[in-house]
Amino acid sequence: MRSLPLLVLFLCSAGPLLAQDRPVAITGAALVDLDGGPALEDAVVVMQGGRFTAVGPATSTPIPQDAELVDATGMWLVPGLMNMHVHFGLKLPGAAGAALADETPAELALRMAANARASLHAGVTTVRQPGDEGHVDLALARSIERGEASGPRIFSAGEVVQVTGGHGSAVDQVANDGPYEFREAVRREIRAGATWIKIAISGGIATPGGDIAASFMTPDELEAVTDVAHRHGVKVTAHSGSPQATRDAVAAGVDAIEHGYFLTRAEFDLMRDRAVWYIPTIVVSQPATMPFFERIGSPPWYLDRVRAVGERHWAALESAIAAGVDIALGTDQLPHEENDGTVATVREAEYYVEAGMTDLQALRAATVEPARMLGIDTEAGSVEVGKLADLIAVAGDPSRDISALRQIRMVFKDGARVR
Repeated sequence: MRSLPLLVLFLCSAGPLLAQDRPVAITGAALVDLDGGPALEDAVVVMQGGRFTAVGPATSTPIPQDAELVDATGMWLVPGLMNMHVHFGLKLPGAAGAALADETPAELALRMAANARASLHAGVTTVRQPGDEGHVDLALARSIERGEASGPRIFSAGEVVQVTGGHGSAVDQVANDGPYEFREAVRREIRAGATWIKIAISGGIATPGGDIAASFMTPDELEAVTDVAHRHGVKVTAHSGSPQATRDAVAAGVDAIEHGYFLTRAEFDLMRDRAVWYIPTIVVSQPATMPFFERIGSPPWYLDRVRAVGERHWAALESAIAAGVDIALGTDQLPHEENDGTVATVREAEYYVEAGMTDLQALRAATVEPARMLGIDTEAGSVEVGKLADLIAVAGDPSRDISALRQIRMVFKDGARVR
């Protein structure tokens, strides 16, 4: 078993410094069973010191005398949502991105902190950031952990370890060529505090020109990345829309694939057999997302690339579900971004049901499964005594109708009510 890096252990082992010392007891709600059993009606959930301290039926679960009582009658309780593909510093081609062209590092940090807070209020209590600018996300993660800023728990890949001319690679951006340069780049990100390494092994929607299905990295470069990362107990994820690039990356030992625009059943069978995770980000390519692109002033070439991948991306998601690949929810939009009448995180989960998952499977893809992918399933992802007290209350049972997540009534993180 690979050991977890120190940052992960720190993030998981202690609640924030501002965690509420007084116990909080939620009463009257139904607790959803993520294993598929009946919900626990009239449940009591007690939280203190950032963790769940008691979970059970009202008839037999004692409530501390000094507890703050929260009446959640008529609501359903589920763990805080997790989004595994988030860029709090997101800049996309178009008018909105152009307005940020001269953004200073201080302005970027403030914008990312505001996006983190809004994401938490949308019910997302844990995120993974697969590549952001200037290691601001690592600083933000520490600030949130100290209780200075409000936001989800962050697991970060630092900056993308990029090949020259690859997806998102600017002319003046530090890039890498050959296994030795990639080894050095991976070590730099780990030294900075990254708990994942992100590589871009194919083309992408947001890069003008080039084939989205192109395969950019050679096998020896891929093997250099996974070898160094795994020696440090750090996992590797790969942006990929390419069948060939994905097969090469799986052979090299990557732990996860993002997007998978043009992948087929053959690649997903291989990923399943090698226990490689899939993060679909299906919201970025579907027709219902077009108002978002119009809102940010996306240029015609960008919209054309979105339309070009939509149907095949959807077919890839259907194939992944049918193949039984491990899937963790991720959006590549801000978790709280308006999308088709709800927020991106919820719409992503709804798409999974439309593509073949059960409602329960989609809910697990937003809770239990990401925790397992991150290696923190003994610490988070479900409402159990001893685990981190991340919880949302919704108006219906999302294990039977995933769209119940559209009606979030309360959000708790580390036992403190944030909404």
